[in-house]
Amino acid sequence: MSALRARCPDCRTLTAVAIGPDYQCHACGREFAAGLVRVPRSWGTGGDAMAEAAHLEVPWPEAAVIDEDTLEAQIARQAHELPQRPLVLGGCCCAHVGAVRELAARHGRLGVIWFDAHGDLNTPETSPSGNAWGMPLRMLIDGGDVDARDVTLLGARNLDPPEVAFIDAAGIRRELGDLPEQIYVAVDCDVLDGFPVYMPEPGGIALPDLEQTLATLPVPAGAGFSGLVPSDVAAEALPRLAHALGL
Repeated sequence: MSALRARCPDCRTLTAVAIGPDYQCHACGREFAAGLVRVPRSWGTGGDAMAEAAHLEVPWPEAAVIDEDTLEAQIARQAHELPQRPLVLGGCCCAHVGAVRELAARHGRLGVIWFDAHGDLNTPETSPSGNAWGMPLRMLIDGGDVDARDVTLLGARNLDPPEVAFIDAAGIRRELGDLPEQIYVAVDCDVLDGFPVYMPEPGGIALPDLEQTLATLPVPAGAGFSGLVPSDVAAEALPRLAHALGL
């Protein structure tokens, strides 16, 4: 039994204890399939609303809050404090980097399914904006944390030309297929159509369709949500989507 404790979302006491990948609250008896990791930062110009959305109330035990002054420190601390099976609630998509990096180190090979209206595949040299939130998936591939051929990018409809070229050259998938035994599912909620997000794009996936797609996936080693703005709609939808993943 792990000594890692988390705050129970039901009784609000620090008595939810990690037992393997799951949590059990010793005060009220509730059980949970993941530990919540909040990462309330957005690494780019503006984005305060995304950072605020990382504090939405969701029904999982809060295992860690990662709020560092640099992205490098955020990644390192997130990896250090990551539960065995994390559910990440972030500001921007950089919130997924520390989780994916640590899970890849634990499991040896990790597939990544990245739902996003954008590619997040720019580099400092190719980025039109210079915002780090347009680079996290590329960071993971270039850093050797995941093989590009184990990455599936779904829902992307606003890609910069260098991102399109990289997708083709690196072998990133655009459709679901065979997956490694362990996966991480990253959902930038701008993949959805008509949803309250920081960077909306037309022509997205309907919420019920995304929920159905997530339900077809194996229970992941970890998952996360990002790109939101605070809203009751998001607070109600996130549990639906995470439960579809078995979390």
